This record gives sequence, C-alpha cells and structure tokens, in this order.
Amino acid sequence: MSLDQCRIVDLPKISDPRGNLTFIEGGGRHIPFDINRVYYLYDVPGGAERGAHGHKELQQLIVALSGSFDVLLNDGRNKKKFHMNLPYLGLYVSPMMWRDITNFSSGAVCMVLASELYDENDYYRDYEKFVAQVRGK
Repeated sequence: MSLDQCRIVDLPKISDPRGNLTFIEGGGRHIPFDINRVYYLYDVPGGAERGAHGHKELQQLIVALSGSFDVLLNDGRNKKKFHMNLPYLGLYVSPMMWRDITNFSSGAVCMVLASELYDENDYYRDYEKFVAQVRGK
C-alpha cells in the first residue's frame, strides 16, 4: 500500500440556519468500504498521543467531529501530516499505514469509522516490525 491512497474525502454538508448536517455512507458511496465499527476519542489530555500502530487489512475514515488534531501517516517509506478540523472532511486511511494522532485541541472529538470489527491480530504495534513487513524483510 502507498501513502498516495490516503486522502481527504469531502463529505456531504447540508447547510441550514438551524444547524448543518453531514452524513457518511459506506459501500463505495462516500468511502470505499462498509462500516463495521465506529469509535471515537475524546477528553484526550493535552500533549497526549493516540494511535501509534498500523493495520494489516483495516480501512478507516477519521473525522474531527469537534476541535482539531493532526494525523501523521507513514507507509514505511514516506510520511504525511493531515490537520483535521472540519466535521465535513474525513481522512481515508488505507491498510498498511502506521498512524499517530497528535496535537489534540481542547474539546476535540475524533470519530473513526472502521471496515472491520476489532481484531488484535490485524494490528502492528511495533514500528520496526511494521517497516520490516512493508519492505519485505
């Protein structure tokens, strides 16, 4: 997998004087996978980092529902930082990407839509092992 496959996804935004609405549909409509799990990070203390792992098969869409944070993606060869701060933009993360989520603002809420149910066997938790797998060693 290549970092080039990861991208910002424009999600529908329906503007209304009473408040805006954004929705996300899987199965190729807005994201290239069916949604099997949703989780969110919140009340992250200042200076804390989340993520610090990679996935073998899992695909994700990461959305800043409130506040902001940075997502650092690494495919074992190249790195790219995405600043997430708009609830109508999502970051598609393909399999075999190492991710770190940092720089949470006060009150930030990070929602993640996942293609699979939780499976510990899908995780890379050791960066050196992840890089070795990517590079075929």
